[in-house]
This record gives sequence, structure tokens and C-alpha cells, in this order.
Amino acid sequence: MDTVTEPMYEWKDINWRKVERCVFKLQKRIFRASQQGDVKLVHRLQRLLQTSWSAKALAVRRVTQDNLGKKTAGVDGVKSLSPAARLKLTGKLNLGTKVKPTRRVWIPKPGTDEKRPLGIPTMYDRALQALVKLALEPEWEAKFEPNSYGFRPGRSAHDAIGAIYNSINKKPKYVLDADISKCFDKINQEKLLAKLQTYPKLRRQVKAWLKAGVMDGKTLFPTDEGTPQGGVISPLLANIALHGMEERIKQYAETLKGNKSKNKQALALIRYADDFVIMHPEQEVIAKSQEVIKEWLAQMGLELKPSKTRVTHTLEEHNGNVGFDFLGFNIRQYTVGKNQCGTNTQGKKLGFKTLIKPSAEKIKTHTKKIRKVVDKHKGSPQLALINRLNPIIRGWCNYYSTVVSKEAFEQCYSNLVQKLLRWAYRRHPMKSRTWIVRRYWHTEGNRNWVFSTREGKNPFKLTQHQDTKIARYVKVKGNRSPYDGDTVYWSSRLGKHPEMPNEKSYLLKKQNGKCAYCGLTFHDGDYIETDHIIPKSQGGKNIKSNKQLLHRHCHDLKTAQDLTGTHDKSHVNRGAE
Repeated sequence: MDTVTEPMYEWKDINWRKVERCVFKLQKRIFRASQQGDVKLVHRLQRLLQTSWSAKALAVRRVTQDNLGKKTAGVDGVKSLSPAARLKLTGKLNLGTKVKPTRRVWIPKPGTDEKRPLGIPTMYDRALQALVKLALEPEWEAKFEPNSYGFRPGRSAHDAIGAIYNSINKKPKYVLDADISKCFDKINQEKLLAKLQTYPKLRRQVKAWLKAGVMDGKTLFPTDEGTPQGGVISPLLANIALHGMEERIKQYAETLKGNKSKNKQALALIRYADDFVIMHPEQEVIAKSQEVIKEWLAQMGLELKPSKTRVTHTLEEHNGNVGFDFLGFNIRQYTVGKNQCGTNTQGKKLGFKTLIKPSAEKIKTHTKKIRKVVDKHKGSPQLALINRLNPIIRGWCNYYSTVVSKEAFEQCYSNLVQKLLRWAYRRHPMKSRTWIVRRYWHTEGNRNWVFSTREGKNPFKLTQHQDTKIARYVKVKGNRSPYDGDTVYWSSRLGKHPEMPNEKSYLLKKQNGKCAYCGLTFHDGDYIETDHIIPKSQGGKNIKSNKQLLHRHCHDLKTAQDLTGTHDKSHVNRGAE
């Protein structure tokens, strides 16, 4: 039973701690029932969650307050809802309502001149999809295969790379590196709905979203296949459609000669969204696996993209290539001497070493992006350029901080220094090189060539790529899921994720993984923001001791209280009820 009934107060007065605890309790029960195969209990709990006021309020908050796309309108033009409008929308959410078409928006594909379509649902449909996702995701998290990593809570590209490393670390293998052609656009909708195996009312609602059509300008196009990119529930539906690929490959492995258990272990499929790799020591097995997967995908109305599908080998040259690129990483093995290589499980010297590095393409893309920023800031002061470059450098380096990146970091920074020198020469064409270097570069400790300002006691300095510490990332365990209730495991992983900035990692550890405002444990997918305990407008300093981490919605409340000077601490007390 829902412990939070429809309120008689305003949006800002909602006890979010109680709301989230209520919803998460139900989600844990759905997860456990799905693990046990109790379909009737799963459906009963899902119905209960979808009629819960708490779940409806949480769904509305996520799409209208937390989400970065909250200011993007659908075909009805509604966006940026006021608190009163959010409360009204919460009361209106119900399954079975009529669905409006999505609005098509074209966005550029990273690294190419192509554009891909996004389907933006109305704010009402986004909230309803978020509500359905709250109910469906725990059920499927209990079913999804262990080597599926894309668009799943608590899993990332780094986990997929870790799984690949574990698979090839002790033995060279042939690799089928494949991409599914137009996955979101081509999924067979009837097959997907049959795979959902949900109760009729929810099935009809999902079908209505799939068949809603899309408005491109003033023209309505039917959607007889696929699930539109841009919808809250679309990534989950795509994962459901692709669920079973790994199981099918394991079934094929059992037909091979020899020990069934060893054959299943030797043949691995690792998938991140619509990109996947299949690995095995024998080329013939890889070739057959490609045929098996082609047949399996055809049942879902999908096919492999020929231009992005190839067979290679991790150690030896095959078809002119050695190793492969996956999710921006280059993965291959190098022949090395006996003192440098590892040993297999029997203690025998391998003769090679498995190294994962940033891919050449991603290094090139990063260098090009930095050059564009420098070129755009020809007339800007040094401080503005540093402030623009630092987030780009930190973000890129953090992503690659778990692999062998030292050479790549040095190369990128060397290219950046050359670009900055040209930037400085343009600003002072009549000055000597020595004067320019002394003006913009300074010595800091044992390090020369630090691009920094001279203003104040604490000059602003450019982040150097090689400042990033390289530390190995520990892959998520097997079938673990955030819905299993082990908050200690998941909050500790959140703080150790390579893309989590150092300052936030420090504050997460200091706060024991909990929001300083509501006291709830942060979960993967939460929008976490840094707040100044004493606001800067009131004399607070920009130092770690004056910072704390809050949920985005908690940050909104705290900021409002800072402005009005009223600090209500009852949110913490209410949460303990």
C-alpha cells in the first residue's frame, strides 16, 4: 500500500525521502519476484507501483525537474513546468490515456557529418513513460544477461571493456566486432511486444507509444517498426529486444566438440547497446557465430551493418588488422619478452601482453575539439580559455584513466602546447618567444611549462592531461543490480567510477554516499550537484570544506531557502519516520 497519499500541500513541501523509499521498496520486491520467476506477483506489484502517488510524483520530478531535457517541448509545445503544473500532472498520470505523436529533431552524430533523428514525446507521455520504466526496469534487471552493459543502471562502458579484458587476457582470440544497423529504427514491434510478456493494460500502453507516429515539421509519419530514440523508455525497450543474444551464443557453444562447460566459457559475447563483440580462439567458430547471430537478429527485424562488421585477431595480423576498437578504446595484444608477459592458469609464460589504450580515432577527435576551442578564443583572455579547456580535458582523461593512457595523454598535451604557443604569438606578434613564454607559462614545483594566470594568490592553471592518475577499474560483479538492495556496494562503486570528478568522489566518501540534504543514498542515474554550504553570495568560500553533494531537486530546495533565509530541517526528521 502506498504510504504517501495525494498531498494537500505544494510541490516544494513533498517529502522526497519518503517518496523514494516507498518506490524503491516496491522495486526491490518486483526484482526479487522476477528472480524467483513469480510472474503473477511481478504483475501485481507493477500494478500497485503504477497506481502509487509516490511513483507518479517521482516520475514527474525526473522528467520535469531532474532531466536535462526538461526544457525541450513535444508536439504540444509544453515545457519547463512550474511546481503547480508538476503537481497537477502527477494527479493526471494514468495508463491507457491517448498518446500524441513524437516531435522529430535531427542532431549531429559524433565524429561524422551525418545526423540522427530523435523523437521527443510530450511532457505528459515522458512522465508516463518514466512511470512505466519504474515498474518494468526492476523486472528486466533480474532477467538481463550478465554481459549486457549499455543503458543499464550501475553499468557502463568501462564494465564492458573490463569483461573483454577478462575474456582475452590469458589467450589470444579471434574477434567478431559488429554493429547492428539502425537498431532503434528497425526493431520488429510485434516481436518486442510478445517478448515483454506483460499484462494487457501495460502492453496496450507500450504498443500505443510504438505506434504513435512522428511529426517532422508539419508532416505526420507512421511508425510501423522500431522504437523512437529520445523516449524515456526507448533504451529499456531496445535492451529487451536484444535480450537473448548471449544465451543464443552459449547454446551454440554447447554444440561444439569437447567439454560443454569449457566451450561456453571460451565463446564470449559482450554487448553494449547495439555494439557487440564475439570472441573465441578458433576462426571457424567465429564465422559460424556470425551466421547464428544473423539468424537470431533477423527474427527481431534487425541485421548487421556490413561497414562496421569485421573479423580480426587480438595478437596476429588478420585481414590487415591487429586488435580492434570498441567504445573508444583500442584493444590488442603485443608480443613481449618473458620478463614482461604474464602467465596462464598453469603458470606457463604467455609471450604476449594485453593492452587497452585510447583509440587513435578518439585521440584525433579530442585534439580537433581542443583546437576548435583555442581558435574560437583568439581574442579571449587567458582565464576564459583555461575555464573552457579544463572541463574538456578532465572529462576526456577521466574516461581513459582506467587503461594504458600515459603515451596518449603526453601526445595530446604536447599538441595542445603547440596550439597554445600559436595562440600566444597571434596575441603578441611584436614580442619575442622568451617574453611570450614567461607571460603565459610558469614554473610550479618541479614542473615547468604550466599554462597559468598570475592574478591573485591562487592563479588559475590549465589542467595537464598527464595530471590524471591512471588506476584500474573493477568490473561490476556478474548479475548484480542496484535493485538487489545492497546500497553499500553500489554507493562505493559510484564514488570510484572513472568519470566521477575527483572532488565529487572525495565528497561522496565524506558523506558516506548520501545526500547532505535528504539523507538518501545516491543511486546510479541520480543527478548529483555540488552545493556551497554557505553560499558564495553570503561570503562562502569556494573550498572543499564549504562544499557538499545534493540531489538536483534537493539543491533547488536548498538554493530557494538560501535566498529567502528560511532553512527548514524537517525534511531530515520526516525521513526518519
